[in-house]
Amino acid sequence: MKLFILGFAALLATGSAFADTTDTSAVIHDKTGFFIRLDVAKVKSMTDISDQCGVIPARLDYMDHQGREHVLDYQVQGRCTNEN
Repeated sequence: MKLFILGFAALLATGSAFADTTDTSAVIHDKTGFFIRLDVAKVKSMTDISDQCGVIPARLDYMDHQGREHVLDYQVQGRCTNEN
C-alpha cells in the first residue's frame, strides 16, 4: 500500500513538473465555416489574390478589439485578369 501511495505521489509530482501553465501561443487560429463572426479591429496582412486564377488558399492576419492576434486560413476565388 505504501508503494502504491509513493508511486502515485511520484506520478503527480512528475506531471506537475512538466505541466506548462503559460500560454505560449498568443496567436488564435480561427476555424473556417459557412458563417463566422470576425471581430476585426486592425488588419495586419492578407493574401494578395490580384494575380491568381482559380480557387487558392488565402490567409488573413488581424487584431481583435481586445488586442489579441488572430489568423484565419480560408479558400478564395482568385481574380483572373488575363482570361481568353
